[in-house]
Amino acid sequence: MRAVVQRVARAAVLVSQERRAAIGPGLLVLLGVREGDEEKDAIFLAKKIAHLRVFEDEAGKFNRSLLEVQGEALVVPQFTLYGDCRKGRRPSFIQAAQPPLAERLYEGFVEVLRAEGVPTKTGVFGARMDVELTNQGPVTLFLESGS
Repeated sequence: MRAVVQRVARAAVLVSQERRAAIGPGLLVLLGVREGDEEKDAIFLAKKIAHLRVFEDEAGKFNRSLLEVQGEALVVPQFTLYGDCRKGRRPSFIQAAQPPLAERLYEGFVEVLRAEGVPTKTGVFGARMDVELTNQGPVTLFLESGS
């Protein structure tokens, strides 16, 4: 499982030009699920992100988590995180999980994030979405589960 995590001042997701979800300060999480990923991967990444210290303290150091700053999360499914561009000119998505597995683990990730105490909004699984964001810092991180 992969996640691109961006610290944002605000972020929103639109489907058919209709705003479906929006957050204020917090984290935008683009989440990709790979064939072979399991529930443990979703749990690991969700807990890691909830407690990831990427917000600054009074000294300007990354010492505060999403929970500590009472931020929100917007989680967007992103199968293209498993696009393989090593050969040819068109990405191969053979590593990306099929929709039934991907959706189940995506929903599980969101549930764990909420259980950790993070106010969480979501994109629409399987939909074509527009994502708006104001990256703060900018801070962008790439995380992977152990599987």
